[in-house]
Amino acid sequence: QVQLVESGGGLARPGGSLRLSCAASGFTFSSYAMSWARQAPGKGLEWVSGIYSDGSDTYYADSVKGRFTISRDNAKNTLYLQMNSLKPEDTALYICARVVDTRSLDEYDYWGQGTQVTVSS
Repeated sequence: QVQLVESGGGLARPGGSLRLSCAASGFTFSSYAMSWARQAPGKGLEWVSGIYSDGSDTYYADSVKGRFTISRDNAKNTLYLQMNSLKPEDTALYICARVVDTRSLDEYDYWGQGTQVTVSS
């Protein structure tokens, strides 16, 4: 069955960095676009970034553009999110998700349990 397992979250200072990973299994990872989304306490799910199946194109929400970098290693079935210049408003549960259709990177059919990121001094 499809499994997506996120890791790498934790506590970071404002201005700090974290690198999230998402290990995928149970499907042909290299055939699917993938996205990262996040949910802050008391708020809805927010799309953060997406990447095409071959890594050729990447997209970002305005709130993270220039600070976050999405990437993937299809040989390792792993998705990454490098987060730099972290802000307190980046605090959220970060979720890795499989995209249904590349025309809409915020529509998912599978997602993981998430990894918590807390940005605080």
